Amino acid sequence: MKPSLYLETTIPSFLVGNISQVLVTAGHQAATRRWWEEEKDNYRLFISSVVEDEIAQGELGFVKHRQTLLAELPRLEVTKEIADLAIKLHEYLHLPPHARPDAMHLALACYYEIDYLLTWNMKHLANGHVRHGLQRLHDAKEIFLPTICTPEELIEEIEP
Repeated sequence: MKPSLYLETTIPSFLVGNISQVLVTAGHQAATRRWWEEEKDNYRLFISSVVEDEIAQGELGFVKHRQTLLAELPRLEVTKEIADLAIKLHEYLHLPPHARPDAMHLALACYYEIDYLLTWNMKHLANGHVRHGLQRLHDAKEIFLPTICTPEELIEEIEP
């Protein structure tokens, strides 16, 4: 069976729209688009209503494009248990108030035991301090942890 993968909101955001003038961001966009074209079929992809709510913001043309890209993907249901877990993760990781949706993405991936959480959110998710804190939580409470990574980390390189 293919590994499961939760697409956090930054992934469809980097798939759609103009290439950034910021070189690092443009590189992330290119890697995301390459991963989408070459690698996404190697995974069982999932999103949630949290992703749907976040991709519905912004310029209407980009919103519609993001929604079309994700239209056929299964949605993970947000339950009270998951909401409670998100609150605990938010507090445990000392995330700022505006990062509540990030804690929810993480809680969904943990609760449903998703193999990978794919993101470009380097501040609140794909961050060494966050990963370290989550590993401590995992060791102490036996919580399932997805592998939090970026598209660059999941691109198969072809050997020459």
